[in-house]
Amino acid sequence: MDSLFPVRKIIHVDMDAFYASVEQHDNPELRGKAIAVGGGHRGVVAAASYEARKFGVRSAMPSKTAREKCPHLIFVSPRFARYKEISRKIREIFYEYTDLVEPLSLDEAYLDVTENKKQIESANQIAKEIRQKIFEQTGLTASAGISVNKFLAKVASDINKPNGQKTIHPQKIEAFLEELPVEKFYGVGKVTANKMFTLGIFKGKDLKSRSLEDLTRLFGKSGKYYYNVVRGIHNSEVKPNRIQKSVAVERTFFEDLLDEQQINEKLENLSQELHQRLQKNNILGKSLTLKIKYKDFSLFTRSNTQEEYFTSWEEFFKISKKLWELRPYDKAVRLLGLSLSHLNTEEKKQISVQLKIRFEEFEE
Repeated sequence: MDSLFPVRKIIHVDMDAFYASVEQHDNPELRGKAIAVGGGHRGVVAAASYEARKFGVRSAMPSKTAREKCPHLIFVSPRFARYKEISRKIREIFYEYTDLVEPLSLDEAYLDVTENKKQIESANQIAKEIRQKIFEQTGLTASAGISVNKFLAKVASDINKPNGQKTIHPQKIEAFLEELPVEKFYGVGKVTANKMFTLGIFKGKDLKSRSLEDLTRLFGKSGKYYYNVVRGIHNSEVKPNRIQKSVAVERTFFEDLLDEQQINEKLENLSQELHQRLQKNNILGKSLTLKIKYKDFSLFTRSNTQEEYFTSWEEFFKISKKLWELRPYDKAVRLLGLSLSHLNTEEKKQISVQLKIRFEEFEE
């Protein structure tokens, strides 16, 4: 079994409720209270404190829905400059240990500490030191996952959240994955999880019992990914120069939409979320693409490219409505998505961001 794994030590560090925790740290009056960053009258939640999450408030949820779930919710305007400032401090701590740091966003990153600057043998010890330094320098807590690859480290970082860490040792990988619920596998969204449930696949051991051919038939190209990761095989390296090629938000609906007002509301929410994701990573782009998937699963995309960078969600909303008017069919819509490309970064690798709110499921 061990021969399947590259000899690497990977840490996934994930800040705990980052935006909300920053606001609670900087404003003591907010500590211990249910808060949401973002929102506004018709906006969406960018982040929720753990106190708010207890009521079902989640990021990307419309503020109206968040208020219904948690009437005493306090909305706080985002301060992206502050979040970026703290993120830089956190990354400086990472670089004290290794240059192999792959940021996923302002609040999480992969670190390859197989060879590290402090010659520390234990990746578990490195993760403890990093989390302690983050707390000492920022007053914020972080969680960490440690294992032999990125997939396992990512799964592990969620297990003892908040303010904890989990190591999955090579000799325990097989047993760990066999007992792991399939919905906990990184890369298995709600739609896929529900499909697996109907097939009698509830845990890793159920997934492992399926052949590669069977999984490919059932899940297409994702089948090979599921076949490998349930066996602990995930050879993607930590890429320190990971650069976004495009940013996308998508929404799949439980009930197909046909009403024009509903469509406009969804396009507005998507425009706001796309803008927030861009602000979060200090990214601008010139080409906006609308994606429509119909009830019969037929797909339509149409793009608009301009000479200047988009700078506001209102611009996204305006153009997305124009692109919507170019649709070929007036039939029920199953999915809407917006993506921005031609970014102010080198084009290297696409990152897709999925939204999750009460009326949606993840779309793989």
